[in-house]
Amino acid sequence: MSFTPEFLDELRARVPVSGVVGRKVKLTKRGREFSGLCPFHNEKSPSFTVNDDKGFYHCFGCGAHGDVITFVTETEGLSFPESVERLAEQAGLQVPKATKEEAERSKKRASLYDVMEEVAKWFEEQLAGDAGKEARDYVNRRGLRPETVSRFRLGYSPNQRGLIRKAMNARGIDDEQLVDVGVIKHSDEDRRKDGNEYWDYFIHRLMFPITDRRGRIIAFGGRALGDSKAKYLNSPDTILFHKGKVLYNLASARQAAHDLGEVIVTEGYMDVIALSQAGFPSAVAPLGTAVTEDQIQELWRMVPEPVLCLDGDTAGIRAANRVVERALPIIQPGKSLSFATLPEGEDPDSLIQTQGPAQMREVLRTAKPLSEMLWRKTTSGADIETPERRAALKAELRRQFSVITDKDLKFEYQKEMFRRFDELTGVTNKGAAQPTAQGYGGPSYNQGFNQGGGGYGGNNYQGYNKPFKKQAGRKQNRNSQWGKKDSFELDPRIPRPNLPARKLAQRQEQVLLATLINHPNVLSKQLEDLASLRLPSEAYNRVLQDLVDVIVRDPDLDREALKCQLCDKGYSRLMDELLSPAVMDHGKFARPATDSYAAEHGVTHIAAMFREKQAEQEKGVHSREFAANMDETGLTQLEAHKQLRQETSGIAIDLDSYDPDAYEDSH
Repeated sequence: MSFTPEFLDELRARVPVSGVVGRKVKLTKRGREFSGLCPFHNEKSPSFTVNDDKGFYHCFGCGAHGDVITFVTETEGLSFPESVERLAEQAGLQVPKATKEEAERSKKRASLYDVMEEVAKWFEEQLAGDAGKEARDYVNRRGLRPETVSRFRLGYSPNQRGLIRKAMNARGIDDEQLVDVGVIKHSDEDRRKDGNEYWDYFIHRLMFPITDRRGRIIAFGGRALGDSKAKYLNSPDTILFHKGKVLYNLASARQAAHDLGEVIVTEGYMDVIALSQAGFPSAVAPLGTAVTEDQIQELWRMVPEPVLCLDGDTAGIRAANRVVERALPIIQPGKSLSFATLPEGEDPDSLIQTQGPAQMREVLRTAKPLSEMLWRKTTSGADIETPERRAALKAELRRQFSVITDKDLKFEYQKEMFRRFDELTGVTNKGAAQPTAQGYGGPSYNQGFNQGGGGYGGNNYQGYNKPFKKQAGRKQNRNSQWGKKDSFELDPRIPRPNLPARKLAQRQEQVLLATLINHPNVLSKQLEDLASLRLPSEAYNRVLQDLVDVIVRDPDLDREALKCQLCDKGYSRLMDELLSPAVMDHGKFARPATDSYAAEHGVTHIAAMFREKQAEQEKGVHSREFAANMDETGLTQLEAHKQLRQETSGIAIDLDSYDPDAYEDSH
């Protein structure tokens, strides 16, 4: 089986060498490289180096050297095609079929690189000749030095049709090859009537060669020197060039990014060239469109957080917002974007010309993170004068960060966005209901808790506020602000229930939620685990997720403030149910005065019980899939569920017999 060079280049770019080598060699980060003991010979001190930026490994002891494909071939005993297929599967790439047509395309593609090189040389010759005076004057006005023009291989397409076709034909390049690389086009019917079979794609323009990551010319960009509807024009997509996958100056910027640890993304060719000339060699640019997902992935192969330097005008802000939308679904821990906004009316070229490189560096230094740009994008011009509009803004924030695929990163964005939302809407770090002279949220709330009327549960909750009494033979509550246990009085008219299985499962959910409401410190401590827990009942599951949301915004909320927050969310009636004496009687550790260690112990056990049930259900699904497919993935899933079952086995509790006091006495 044969593979095209383009496919192999893409595979090497997508699969970092360190990720593959790290499965067999313990690697240690050393700057931008990794080192470890060589797997190809015995050694006591590490002489084996892995460089992801350059895409190779090398041993200074035995001389072993290669790329990611070579490593898999050498260490796993696979053939070259087998290694490629395995790595392609990991990278999510489809291996191209080895067809006669594909072989022909590969051969054709190789010859077209030579065509592009000849075209670029001809454009350079025109810039240096008599016809290029206008283009040279423009370059001089833009402040480009001769060495810069030479390094970027700038050229000129004359203001005369047919010249390039004639010149290339004389060099042995036929018309169809020029069509294939997008330099000339087949004429339409009207032009053919005039005897013009082809027409030039670039006329009277300053030319910018565009290269792939290996430095081969694959396209051109042209800046109009006369009157033209299109100020800038890029080559059409060809067998060599796909606009949304390429970055201008990528080949040169890769080495600079490795050396400097930064990448600057700007809007156009001239900005890249001006930045490079001013001492910012790691600048790149998209090609006339907003940065695409493929281009973002290409940027991350160079540095974990490239800086997008966009114009400060309305168009620049719109471009930044589009990048935010495209980046959010693919950001990962440690891989993001920063945004540097230029003063309005300035671009990198003009800023450097008028204020110098130091001011440009200052703009880059003040770049804002992606989270800041998301916040600005979503809240700019938002009206928060009414509850409905505030709720709409919050829903939009949630919708925006919901596309993040990494669970931990999404959780962090949720915390950040809700913290900002609370600051914007005037909520302090103690929740929406603030202490007043009459208590939390005014007289009606205070009466509900201290007088037994209104509020949560009415008269049934008078027992919460009776004097706390020290009970003989028991330790003092470690976490109670009073230093004592209270005598929580159960309604003697409510017997301990003998519930059927379905009701018992529901009661377990109620006990879990009641414990979290009465013990916010336990909720805060187990926040990440509880955020991923899913309860069987949809209504109770919503309560759990809202509890998590509230504590995400303020981990230090006390019990009463937490209840006020839930009441604001419309859970007053449901809280009557959750905090009823029947639930408290069934789960003693849910009571407000129970030792927090016992409460945490109870939450851990109930949560584990629900996870075990969920795992058992998923195991059934995967067992059936494995029986049908008998593949390695299915076996791995079954083993994972087996491990989870072992971890949770034996920790489910009997709520009827669980005694928090006995747990406390044992500690």
